[in-house]
Amino acid sequence: MEVLPEVDCEEDVTILDDEDGNEERARDLEGLRDLESSLSNRRITPTVTHIAKPRAHVDPSKCPSSYKENSSQEKLMLAMAENFRQQYALLYPDHKALLLCPVNEYGVQKFVSTTLRSTLLPYSELYDWEGCASFVADYLSLDLLDPPFELPKQLSSPTWVLQTQRGTCFDFSIVLCSLLLGAGYNAYCVSGYATKEMCLLDQSRQECPLLQPPIQDETEEPKKPIKKYSVKPSRDLHSNFEKRQEQKQQAEAEATALKKQQDAERLQKEQERPPPDPLRGLRVHCWVLVLSGNREVPENFFIDPLTGKSYSTTNDNFLGIESVWNHRNYWVNKQDCTFGCDEMTFDMGDLSKWEYVLCGPTSQSLSIISDPKTSEEPEDDEEEEMDELKVFEMPPSWVTKIDISPADMEMRYPGGMKSILYRRAKLEKFAPYLLKDGLVTKLTTYKDIECTQSSTIKEWFKHRSDHLDERELHTDTNVTTEHFRPGRSDALKYHRYITLVPETERQMDFYSHTRIDGLARRIEKPFELTETFEDRTDFLFYRHVVYGKQIKVIRAGEAFEQRPLQRVEERFHRDPSKPASKDVAERIFMVSERRIQVTFHLEDDKIIPAWLNFIKPKEAADSQKAQAFTPQMVSGFQVDPSAKPYKNLQLYEMLVELIREEENVELQIRESGKEVRSILSSREKEDSNTDLLISIYNPTRNETARRHMEEKERMAKEKKQREKEKELDLLAPSQVRLGLPEVLTRQDALQLKTDCLNEFKQQLFNKASLIQSRIEKESEELQKKQLWYQKNYLTMTNEDEDDYLAYCSDAMFRIHVLKMRLIRHKEKAPQKYLALEEKLRRHPRLASHLL
Repeated sequence: MEVLPEVDCEEDVTILDDEDGNEERARDLEGLRDLESSLSNRRITPTVTHIAKPRAHVDPSKCPSSYKENSSQEKLMLAMAENFRQQYALLYPDHKALLLCPVNEYGVQKFVSTTLRSTLLPYSELYDWEGCASFVADYLSLDLLDPPFELPKQLSSPTWVLQTQRGTCFDFSIVLCSLLLGAGYNAYCVSGYATKEMCLLDQSRQECPLLQPPIQDETEEPKKPIKKYSVKPSRDLHSNFEKRQEQKQQAEAEATALKKQQDAERLQKEQERPPPDPLRGLRVHCWVLVLSGNREVPENFFIDPLTGKSYSTTNDNFLGIESVWNHRNYWVNKQDCTFGCDEMTFDMGDLSKWEYVLCGPTSQSLSIISDPKTSEEPEDDEEEEMDELKVFEMPPSWVTKIDISPADMEMRYPGGMKSILYRRAKLEKFAPYLLKDGLVTKLTTYKDIECTQSSTIKEWFKHRSDHLDERELHTDTNVTTEHFRPGRSDALKYHRYITLVPETERQMDFYSHTRIDGLARRIEKPFELTETFEDRTDFLFYRHVVYGKQIKVIRAGEAFEQRPLQRVEERFHRDPSKPASKDVAERIFMVSERRIQVTFHLEDDKIIPAWLNFIKPKEAADSQKAQAFTPQMVSGFQVDPSAKPYKNLQLYEMLVELIREEENVELQIRESGKEVRSILSSREKEDSNTDLLISIYNPTRNETARRHMEEKERMAKEKKQREKEKELDLLAPSQVRLGLPEVLTRQDALQLKTDCLNEFKQQLFNKASLIQSRIEKESEELQKKQLWYQKNYLTMTNEDEDDYLAYCSDAMFRIHVLKMRLIRHKEKAPQKYLALEEKLRRHPRLASHLL
């Protein structure tokens, strides 16, 4: 675009904006407004509902001066933007106006690029684009553009938007782009046009992200190696013709079912298809563009700040682009957007497709980053010409540093909660500690498109003392499933039930590595109980119990109902320390039939395991004796015909041991029933009175931590106060001798002064005498050492002589240090004496008598 003189441009604009042009534009705007009002009698609202804070009153006295006035550099930037706008209106009269210099929250015009403030906040969540986009979408509430086909007249600062937690799509994009720039992304705000659903934040026809199945890695299973000497499979004697006929019939049935399913889906889509939008292509929207290059971004993509989702640059929801900008420059799109953004390129250095406001390095930076392969280094002549030009750089941002407190990060949503409507689903999000039960996310799915008949209710929790993490309720079957985090005393991991009543159908999974018995799963039915174990020392891994009908039992004078045992089946893993014929694989206690069946593990070269079947002798009754053990009570099978048969004594001992094990198993089953009732009772109490766990490092919620911090601060203040009050009173010793008079006379004042000076003089003299005595002592010891050396130097060894020389050196050094200390003391003593005298003369109690 050629730069035209301002005078000519103004004349052209006056010619262009004549009365006919104004009337035509006014008629167009009125027609669009009438079209919008005729669409529906009620106002369309976004599908995101929330508890929003009211917009606070603007207080100009509590804001920086950059918010209320423009600097000289900003004024020049506004003048250049106005010149650019006039030229754009002259050259492209059919295009809509650009968003260049809207007013801020204080009514001051600001260039849009200066509204961006690159900021990196100290939260790990905001270090990547997913976290930034999710935070902005959750933290802010949407104000729809009114009318939806015009640009906003006001663009608030990111600090104001974050303070009020409300804004238009342009405010959303400004905040998100500021955070992305601070995180190191090559991000830009985009002003353009989008579909009705995206502009109105209508997600009622989209699938909830939590309902989408996770993407699974399709990895090929490794092929089993073919052994050279493997046994050949048996010949297949089935008819290939019959197989082909069955496959053909199955394919036809699948095709018919698939066609019916596709027809049903097509019919359903036609029924759910929204009515055509008369304003399609005219609805103004703002989003964020992230270009590849920085932060290892492989390709360009869009981010919708209202939802925090990413889209391809060819997505059908984006219908056109008018302009893009970042904190360094502003670009206007010159490409045809009749068919959306499919064929658009984002090489802003191409003047045939993009026009920039500021000429200079910033206008070429985006093209270099967006396409590093095709970009070429500028020639030397072009560099010299650019250096000769006086480049005007973008003024710095007028916005203060963006700051989000930890409390606001934790609260997350406006008012602490947000609700989003999806296709046959409703997602509710809550801030931690907002609800008493610790609920943070709730997803309700519905059977119908109108969302009136609920199907499932899924809830996620945090900070619960019972470690409940997730709960799901199926309204059709009334089945509830609960998931727990590690940390419970009963090691409960998963619980599926219909009601919290004992002896009903339920399933409990446990963290087996934290339990002594290694219990991993317990499935309970009205007349059955199945338990699965892991990593037990006795190799037990399965137990199945069959109960009989309830009977009344009287114990200790109390009557209660009990389910008698009919059958208990236990299975064991292989114990490598025992032979297979002696290692029990399965034992069945048929309590009602008074029989016990034991099956041993299968040996490697056998196809049938060994087993034993015992009949328990009858116990002693009132009029009958106990039945004696006989060999006819045992039957069995031994795989090895050459093995010695069991002796009667061995069989009897085995039977006694099995009867003892049966009693232990019965006791364990009763303990399992008690544990189930205990868990159900505790779950009822936990649901009725939920406690939330609070970290000791959270003084805002932890009462103990808050009191500790307050006590610590109080003690620090008291210590500081005591240090201030604790001052050395020079007159205290002398006042004691005078009897601590409340009022001092002149004679008392002179006496106190004289006593203090005499005491200080005596202290100085004592210190000098002490140093002198130490000098004399060191000198005397040195002389003694020298005399000893003179007497014994003929018989001394080299080591003794070295020790003597080292001692003399150290003694001379100590004497020298003491002499220097004495000289310094004598020099400073008169100065200290005069300083004390001056201090006493200015003492509050003596000043009136001595001056």
